[in-house]
Amino acid sequence: MTYAKEPLKKTLVLATRNAGKIKELESLLSGYGLHVLGLGDFPEIGEIEETGATFAENSLLKARTVAKATGLVALADDSGLMVDALGGAPGVYSARYSDPGATDERNNQKLLDVMQDIPEEKRACRFVSVVAAVAPNGVELLAEGRWEGRVLFAPRGSGGFGYDPLFLDLELGQSAAELSHADKNARSHRGSALRALLADWPDFWARASR
Repeated sequence: MTYAKEPLKKTLVLATRNAGKIKELESLLSGYGLHVLGLGDFPEIGEIEETGATFAENSLLKARTVAKATGLVALADDSGLMVDALGGAPGVYSARYSDPGATDERNNQKLLDVMQDIPEEKRACRFVSVVAAVAPNGVELLAEGRWEGRVLFAPRGSGGFGYDPLFLDLELGQSAAELSHADKNARSHRGSALRALLADWPDFWARASR
């Protein structure tokens, strides 16, 4: 059973239940005339296991699953924090870094614990996001964004989600959790990836509607 009750070009399903991601993506997509849904609108889909070894693999896996299940264009983001001193960890395991049922607080605490003896000059890191759009007819679009920074020694700020309180934007001198929504969207990995993806949006929609 599919749910394509509106024109394809006006309906997009975000392949996530993460309220923080949905809020960011909705803000970034505003102005494109899209009716945005989330996985909360399709509870029967259940959890989508992220079995990929890369952000791109996980992003495509989620978007393909949701597009097939709903009959609508799906957009998925897979993102995480990569820390040079940790060999790129937590990477694709960012959301479950501390344990399978991890919370943002436990993930942040684990990162602080494993980084406690790492000096400031060796705390370079980056947020990476890969965004995938997949249409029911199999047309796909993929884009990547990065945000360079440094891991802080203690959380700063009360906004954002995930590792935002520990991620320092070196140019602004603020953590991601201290930035306004507008400033974060303008600088973030997810914003960069989505802007790159939307640059090819007209062609994607034309092919997706065939």
